[in-house]
Amino acid sequence: MERVGERFCILGAGESGVGAAYLAKQQGYDVFVSDFGAIADKYKEQLQQWNIRFEEGGHTEAEVLAAVEVVKSPGIPEKAPMIKKLREAGIPVISEIEFAGRYTDAKMICITGSNGKTTTTSLTYHILKNAGLNVGLAGNIGKSFAYQVATEKFEYYVLEISSFMLDDMYSFKADVAVLLNITPDHLDRYDYKMENYAASKYRITQNQTAADYFIYCADDAETLKVLEGKDIAAQQLPFSIEQKMEPGAYLDADNLIINVNKQHFQMSINELALQGKHNIYNSMASGIVAKVLELRNETMRESMGNFRNIEHRLESVGKVSGISFINDSKATNVNSTWYALESMTTDVVLILGGVDKGNDYSMLKDLVKQKVKAIVCLGKENKRIHDAFEDDVEVIVNTNSAQEATQVAYHLAEKGDTVLLSPACASFDLFKNYEDRGNQFKAAVREL
Repeated sequence: MERVGERFCILGAGESGVGAAYLAKQQGYDVFVSDFGAIADKYKEQLQQWNIRFEEGGHTEAEVLAAVEVVKSPGIPEKAPMIKKLREAGIPVISEIEFAGRYTDAKMICITGSNGKTTTTSLTYHILKNAGLNVGLAGNIGKSFAYQVATEKFEYYVLEISSFMLDDMYSFKADVAVLLNITPDHLDRYDYKMENYAASKYRITQNQTAADYFIYCADDAETLKVLEGKDIAAQQLPFSIEQKMEPGAYLDADNLIINVNKQHFQMSINELALQGKHNIYNSMASGIVAKVLELRNETMRESMGNFRNIEHRLESVGKVSGISFINDSKATNVNSTWYALESMTTDVVLILGGVDKGNDYSMLKDLVKQKVKAIVCLGKENKRIHDAFEDDVEVIVNTNSAQEATQVAYHLAEKGDTVLLSPACASFDLFKNYEDRGNQFKAAVREL
């Protein structure tokens, strides 16, 4: 459908916005990109190269409101003044995924959840690619989905999808939907109501038919709570480490078992590349996807055994004086930090803090008592961390740079201990993003 001359506007010129701009231009739209903040140089250069008009440092209302449709960055909240004006004007506001999904017939494997999304998405992509499928990786990870739809001819996509993206997806459909878990995160965007956030996550199943699949964790209380009241059309494939699931995935002693459509797979959990209880769940979810696509067991076993996890997620940085340093900067919520602590086998000096999204630290208390000898706060505002843990650890120190936090943690640790950066908070008070935080930590470890 040619869109010659119709105004199409994109709010936010990050990876997804710039990719959407390219695809819209390719489809014949008159494209305008507007960013309330500054646009990174590399994206400005791309927009100039493609002859796409853009502005930064604010929105020109008349330009934006002249659009027939608007793609917005997932980071822009519903309460932003420009979004309110678009809603009042009745102009549709959609996500980049919704927009790009219109222009591809590829099979969509979509993965969401509060924790483990990036790991599971990366592992699933790794298995599919090694099995020889023509597959792309996109969503919250890698190159923009829209840009790949415009420039590649993939037959499958593995997409990491956040709740913010799902909020602006309407007719998009996942052929295989994966919901890993639902734990309190980003509640500030959902009126501090867990049910609103959970409902958002369940949008991953919208538009699914009986020919599609819904893969979920049967051990996750919040997931089950919402599932009870839902009428899901897709074939359901649960995974559990507590009970036998057929069809689905479960543990039998130390073996991960998957049964789907008369397809059987078995592998010892000791051979999995990803270790720790939470990673068994991630491996189960990826494994079910592989069996739904009828991939061969040998290829699956090989991929699940040789996968290298992503940067900033329980990433080993090395040892100094017998002390291990681990970068888990991607842990931007309490639950992620719980998983990190749960997988630790030594005494821990924990680097915690940043922008607190209304965190409830009580779920960490038991693990902190068992494993953490000292907490190093890395953030501008650390009172809530002190209040939460002053009775559980002897030492809580405030720092305000990655270098200072690393040095203090190093002096508090002894040979055989682990210094774990797993902040449970967003990074925007002192860093550009969690990657910047993790990279500064790694640089500081190298300087010790």
